[in-house]
Amino acid sequence: MNRRKFTQGIAAGLGAAALPFARAAAPHNLKIGFTCITWGCFPGKEPGSQALEAAVRDVSGLGFHSFETFPEILDYWDAKGALQKLIDQYQLPLKSGYFTTVLLDASKRKESVDRVIKLGKMVTKYGGTFGVIQPESLKRDGYNFKEYRANIIAGLNDHAQALTDLGLAAGLHQHTGTCIETHDEVYDVMNSANTKYLKFAPDVGQLQRGGSDPVQVCKDFLPILKHMHLKDFGTGYVPLGMGKVDIPAILDMVEAGGQEPDVMVELDYSPRLGMTPLQTAQVSKVYLLKMGYKFRS
Repeated sequence: MNRRKFTQGIAAGLGAAALPFARAAAPHNLKIGFTCITWGCFPGKEPGSQALEAAVRDVSGLGFHSFETFPEILDYWDAKGALQKLIDQYQLPLKSGYFTTVLLDASKRKESVDRVIKLGKMVTKYGGTFGVIQPESLKRDGYNFKEYRANIIAGLNDHAQALTDLGLAAGLHQHTGTCIETHDEVYDVMNSANTKYLKFAPDVGQLQRGGSDPVQVCKDFLPILKHMHLKDFGTGYVPLGMGKVDIPAILDMVEAGGQEPDVMVELDYSPRLGMTPLQTAQVSKVYLLKMGYKFRS
């Protein structure tokens, strides 16, 4: 099946029933981008870094407004003197960088913050405006949040302030498999951190997977919600409209509240979906078009 027929088939298959509630398509103001993780853009290995070109090409070709990736990948392309050429070729601006951090061990905080500063300069160099802060990954079995709570909050404050000092807004990106995953952990941290620097940058699919109500969580932190990963979740992560996340309710609430956060579609890609990364992005685009969102021509 060629690309055009695939997209037409997806459009027919989704239809009005794919939306959690029926409504006529209406224009919306949010300019939605796409993260590059769907194409396997992970730092540390050559194929993951090289995958940025395919991601930017496809995201641009579909008319999404911007892209996000790990700053280590930006650094890789910058070192080759090829990043600006890639951005110019596909006319796709960089919106944000995704930063991993060390939070649990206070003795390693300075090293982690210094690393984030170095990589943050790469994001600002290429016009990015937001730093997505992922809490430290760990094995959740036996993990005691209260034991590390003070270090986590202090570490988030320091990382967020460092990014803010560079001119980047920064926000907490809660995530399964990290030291901030559950409903109570998210609320404790966001109610205790210095939100002058640390805003909220949720992953709505991860919230659903972690047992939270994404709509309620976004509502509760709406005044400081400045960035969002728009992801759907069913029995696994799926393209928009194929899972359980009430995406229209989240986006409508954000816009009705006068917020204009960065919104980046994301899918933790899995071959089990039986689609290529481009095809999963096409599905998400069709879904957003039916909601009334506009794309670049």
